[in-house]
Amino acid sequence: MNRLIIGGPALNATYLTRYMAPEYETLLVTGGREEHEQDASHLTAELGIEPYVIGQMRRAIDPAADRSAYLEMKKLIRKFRPDIVHTHAAKSGAIGRLAARACNVPVIVHTFHGHVFHSYFNKWKTRAFIQIERYLAQRSSGIIAISELQKKELAHTYRICPAEKIRIIPLGLDLKKFCEDREQKRKAFREEYHIAEDEIAIGIIGRIVAVKNHELFVAAAAKVQAAAGKKVRFIIIGDGDMRQQMEAAFRDADIDYTYHPDRPERATAVCTSWRTDMDTVLAGLDIIALTSHNEGTPVSLIEAQAAGKPVVSTRVGGVADVMLDNKSGVITEPGNASLMSAALLRFVHEPALRQQFGDQGHRHVMERYSYQRLVADTAAYYDQLLWAGKGGK
Repeated sequence: MNRLIIGGPALNATYLTRYMAPEYETLLVTGGREEHEQDASHLTAELGIEPYVIGQMRRAIDPAADRSAYLEMKKLIRKFRPDIVHTHAAKSGAIGRLAARACNVPVIVHTFHGHVFHSYFNKWKTRAFIQIERYLAQRSSGIIAISELQKKELAHTYRICPAEKIRIIPLGLDLKKFCEDREQKRKAFREEYHIAEDEIAIGIIGRIVAVKNHELFVAAAAKVQAAAGKKVRFIIIGDGDMRQQMEAAFRDADIDYTYHPDRPERATAVCTSWRTDMDTVLAGLDIIALTSHNEGTPVSLIEAQAAGKPVVSTRVGGVADVMLDNKSGVITEPGNASLMSAALLRFVHEPALRQQFGDQGHRHVMERYSYQRLVADTAAYYDQLLWAGKGGK
């Protein structure tokens, strides 16, 4: 995988690495992360995984570094001699699949955790990426999509490969911790950020980058604050290269704001920067928002529902696959601050509705998104592809 940072791809890859064993002998290969991205090496440490790091394999395109990473990947494949190479995300998907193909690996699988076909680049770059992914898909034994909508986009909207080549395997997570010691965790989180019990804490979780559209969160926050008639706080969990723009948006909206690592003081809006204890974070929040332009399967919404919190999200990517609209949360149209704020205000004003939606979301994700199901589904797909590669013999 590209890099070991907080998010769905890291969770997916680490759980597969750990729990596919001992039936499969596994090796996790990762690249280098950007400075503003949150390191997720605690995941491999907790699971007892020693990843093999190819530092030249980074998110940005760099022909010299990419070629070096490709050559090192080929060397590693020849040494490890895998039956299966399974890649995650775009850069590592290209380098890993090309290297595996050059080394005649029997089965090559790629998981799309999202895609870069809209809301990331201009139309010329986007067309180039689509052509590259079509080329790579032809050289893959199988493609994994993590939602029904994503499969439709890959097969029909962007025509990456035929639908029959795509297997839907949703993410799988360890959700047990989100059900444990909620009151104790809630108290600890709210004390740290000076959130009173009679205040409603609305949180947004993820990288502060353009595609996550924190400006929409700020615009909705301003409308909520003006109309709430009660104490409301806005908590931003994460960091990234668009943080300064987000901070300027809070100033323009006349919402007092603090970046807690530098100024650990009380404010209406608080950016915590990165945290890894999402069970504690979610216990402390009351409502979770997602404002993205594009998403794969948003882990923050799965975890929020596991913690029994209602969610409000834009209708993008795999959002509709992970939540129950008007049952575990509300899905709004992208870019519409009025609709976003109206949905948030419903939950602000109705504690019984927060509880009802939270309970329904909890039951929904606990049934569908366990890591045990992820491992079983992936093992079955591996077996199918290996069997097909041997001519069914």
